[in-house]
Amino acid sequence: MAFDLELEFILSGKPKRVMQLLSDPILIRKWSGEEAVLENMVGGRFEMFDGWVNGKVLKIGEKELAYTWKASDWTEEMKSSEVHYLLEANEAGTKVVVRHTGFPNEKERDSHKNGWTDFFFDPLEDYILMVDKS
Repeated sequence: MAFDLELEFILSGKPKRVMQLLSDPILIRKWSGEEAVLENMVGGRFEMFDGWVNGKVLKIGEKELAYTWKASDWTEEMKSSEVHYLLEANEAGTKVVVRHTGFPNEKERDSHKNGWTDFFFDPLEDYILMVDKS
């Protein structure tokens, strides 16, 4: 049985800016408030939330970004999941489709569903509204 999520978020920034906010570790630190690493190349290292999650970059482009994702509290037997972002311009700014696939179980999938909103996209949108719109 697959444990996957597909979520959509609307952000106020234009796609180019949103991609910068998703892929520049300095900007990720600013909007998340925690340490981040994202080496902008396929195979590059990825870390967020002070090392709580880590992985490798799978794809990086103008409107697409993908990396593996493994939380530090997952057991060694649990395989990494994958996160894929697809950005599309819309009247409000950018629609971001997030596909997070390969969760080890239903509990992790369900907790991440809220986590994407509470810890990722809400702070990201707040940053856009406070910093980019001022």
